[in-house]
Amino acid sequence: MPKKIILLAGPTASGKSILAIKLARKLNGEIINADSMQVFKEFNILSSRPNSKQTKIIKHHLYGIISVKKHFSAGDWLKEVKKKINICLKKNKVPIIVGGTGLYFNTITKGISKIPNIDLKTRNYVRNLYKKIGSKNFYKQLLKLDPKIKGKILPSDSQRIQRAYEVKLKTKKSLFDWFNDTKSDFLDFEIKKIFIDIPREVLLKKISLRTEQMFKNNCIKEVRRFNKLKVKKILSANKLIGVKEINDFLNNSITLKDCKELINVKTRQYAKRQNTWSRGHMKNWSKLYSKNFSNLLKKSLKVVS
Repeated sequence: MPKKIILLAGPTASGKSILAIKLARKLNGEIINADSMQVFKEFNILSSRPNSKQTKIIKHHLYGIISVKKHFSAGDWLKEVKKKINICLKKNKVPIIVGGTGLYFNTITKGISKIPNIDLKTRNYVRNLYKKIGSKNFYKQLLKLDPKIKGKILPSDSQRIQRAYEVKLKTKKSLFDWFNDTKSDFLDFEIKKIFIDIPREVLLKKISLRTEQMFKNNCIKEVRRFNKLKVKKILSANKLIGVKEINDFLNNSITLKDCKELINVKTRQYAKRQNTWSRGHMKNWSKLYSKNFSNLLKKSLKVVS
């Protein structure tokens, strides 16, 4: 009988963490994080990490495991998640991998390419070029360098277009040629895939409520502590929604009301990108939603049974 893994994805604030706990209780499972911001030790509130009450109910893995001062890639996550899956299976627990980072899920369902490490000189050259000529011109230049990326990466996806550029420049091989040469390490597993396909109007309300809760939990204090660490600007922890906005408020550039609204706007935009990703990369996932939570749980249990 194949070993079972459950993947649970969805846009930010869709209720993945709560559903994961309910599933874990029903299935004798443990939860593994698949959110690129929830891996950071220093961000508990802004990243909406499961609270201590939730982590006491069910064992949680890969939350708050890395310093914001360190780089943590999808490849690094894959190495860690393999270890945690094995630990769960040895204990006869069902691994339930939950989060909103599509790239992490891709490493499980499609594998990760063995792209050689890109040296710092090439990486800095590409980043400086992007800053110098802007995203529009950079994307045009990338299309000339690597025509295979056309229609596969959005011009607005700054991280991935820079990655595609540096890979082609250094290896002389398209990012997508590298991808085509990869396969999943979990081919002998039974993988059950659920995406919470929450209606937009419901999600917008949830996002606003969560932002208010973050401020009640003192996310401002969390950002102040983060600022003291003087984290390099190129590291991904700086991109966490709320860091820039709260700093703008602390610097008296914007009001608290504007700060909250900007966080809501950016979170909505992020949720939209997550939904767009799911349409392109998660076509064979079970898309589920119900206003009644117990109904959603029933639907989910039916998918994974």
